[in-house]
Amino acid sequence: MMRVFVVDDEKSIADTLAAIFRMNGYEATAFYNADDALAACKHTCPDFVFTDVQMPGGDGVSLAIQIQTRYPTCQIILITAHAASEEYLERARKRGFDFELLNKPIHPVHLLARLLAAA
Repeated sequence: MMRVFVVDDEKSIADTLAAIFRMNGYEATAFYNADDALAACKHTCPDFVFTDVQMPGGDGVSLAIQIQTRYPTCQIILITAHAASEEYLERARKRGFDFELLNKPIHPVHLLARLLAAA
């Protein structure tokens, strides 16, 4: 079973996306900050991470880089509601990381299709 982490400081978004993934047969866990998600990776490596870009206490791009560095097979998609997030992506690209960025709101069917394509 594919393991999915959803990281978003907006609790309702993280919980809703994780619930949608679980209802569709994925093992999904919601996290509300980057630190908790990174700590969980030490115990259980996810197959896929959906993370918000801008969060208090740690941005999603830094989280994505840390996870990708430690777990290169983990696939990561960044989600954002902020146009300024492109700046974060550019910094990641300069470090050799190229992440997909999806803008909120995101239809769950699109996210599920993305997981199916990765399986």
